[in-house]
Amino acid sequence: MDTIIKISDFKNTAILPRLHEPYYFIVLIDGNATFSLDFNTYTIQGKNILFLSPYQLLNWESTNIKKMNFLQFHGDFYCIEYHKAEVACNGILFNNIYEKPYITIDAIFHTEISTLFNKIREIENTVTNYDQSILRSYLQLILALCSKEKQIENKHLETPGPKSNGLNFKTLLDTDYSASKSVSHYADQYGLSVNAFSKKVKKQYGKTPSKLIQERLILEAKKLLHLTYKSVKEVSVTLGFEDEFYFSRFFKKEVGVSPKTFRDKVGISIVANKSM
Repeated sequence: MDTIIKISDFKNTAILPRLHEPYYFIVLIDGNATFSLDFNTYTIQGKNILFLSPYQLLNWESTNIKKMNFLQFHGDFYCIEYHKAEVACNGILFNNIYEKPYITIDAIFHTEISTLFNKIREIENTVTNYDQSILRSYLQLILALCSKEKQIENKHLETPGPKSNGLNFKTLLDTDYSASKSVSHYADQYGLSVNAFSKKVKKQYGKTPSKLIQERLILEAKKLLHLTYKSVKEVSVTLGFEDEFYFSRFFKKEVGVSPKTFRDKVGISIVANKSM
C-alpha cells in the first residue's frame, strides 16, 4: 500500500482527474459540475462533498469550479466497516446505491471540513504511529461530521405521508438480489408490467431497476471480496451465478477490474476474520 492517506488540491480545474482507484475518496467541491459516477450522471451547484468507494469510476463531463480538494485513503489505513460503531458512514456516505453520492453543504461546513483537510495535509507524509493515530482521528471526525450532515439532509428531504408513486423496491431488492436478477420478477411482486414498474422505479431512485439490480450485485460482490476470505468461486455461488467465469466477466465489465485484482488492490479487511 503506497498511499495511506493523501490530500490533493486542484486550483486549475480545467483538467480534473478521472478516478478509478483502490481508494476511498472524499471530494470537497466549490463550484458547478456535471459528472458521471459508475455511468450515472449527476449535476451539482455550489458547495458539495462527494464520496467514492474503491474502484468507482468518476468522469467529469463539464465543470465551472472555483476549487476542489481530494482526500483519499486506503481501507488498510481506516476500515469503515471495522469502525462502524463509532462512525456510521458505510451505507450512508459510501456504498449507497439508492441515494445521490454527495451532500450539499453551506459555507460554514465547507470551511470546517477544509480546516480538517489542512490539518491532515500538515502531517500526511509522516510515518510515526503517533502521527498516524492523529491522522485517523482527523479522518474519523470528517466522516462523523459528514454522516451527521447527510442524515440531517435526508430528514429535510422527507415529506409527510405516503409517497404517491413510491415503491419499497429497496427492501425487496436487498432480499432477492441473489435469487433473481430479472426485472420481471420484481414487477410481478407489485402486480405491474415491466414498463410501468420501470417508470416508477426510475422516478423514485433516478435509475432503472436493471441498473439497480446490477449495482446491488456488485455492491455485495465487493463486500464479500473485501470483508471475507471466500474464494471468487464461492462469491459467485453466493450471488447466484452458476458460472464463476461469467461472474468474473460481469464484475470486470461493471467495475473495470477483475474480482482478483479488486481483492489484491483493495485488500481483505481486518473484520474478515470475524466472518470465518
